[in-house]
Amino acid sequence: MSHPEYTVRRARTSDVAAIRTLIEPLVAERILLGKERVVFYESVQEFRVAEASDGTLIGCGALHVMWEDLGEVRTLAVAPAWLGTGVGRALLERLEADARELGLSRLFCLTFEVSFFTRNGYGEIGEGVIDPEIYSEMVRSSDEGVAEFLDLARVKPNTLGNSRMLKRL
Repeated sequence: MSHPEYTVRRARTSDVAAIRTLIEPLVAERILLGKERVVFYESVQEFRVAEASDGTLIGCGALHVMWEDLGEVRTLAVAPAWLGTGVGRALLERLEADARELGLSRLFCLTFEVSFFTRNGYGEIGEGVIDPEIYSEMVRSSDEGVAEFLDLARVKPNTLGNSRMLKRL
């Protein structure tokens, strides 16, 4: 996806430092969860980045597969100077296209940015989003995002103030 001012592309390992720099202020504000550098390298293939025409990384987002039909939009962030310019929407659209290509039909996110995700077709969710037999398998995952989706007690301190949202593709 390309716009005159920026391009959305697959992340590369050389983008990890810039991704971490971009999200550091959001981690400090407890808007995003901090992750070790190794986690970014391990999941770099899940990331898309927005790159300005001068080569500066101005946004990022990741798609993490959680189940056969379910994925999570993670670490969606846009540089402050680029907020309100469509970068976040372009990243989200690319992640949704990736999800469809993978065969996913639902996308989850845990966010403080309820209005942004609502404008993009997401709705807040409560309990009972998945079948009990699938729940019993997913609860075995060590992934924090899965725990957040399942609303497990052990991740409650990470989720305070966040909204759990879902979109059907």
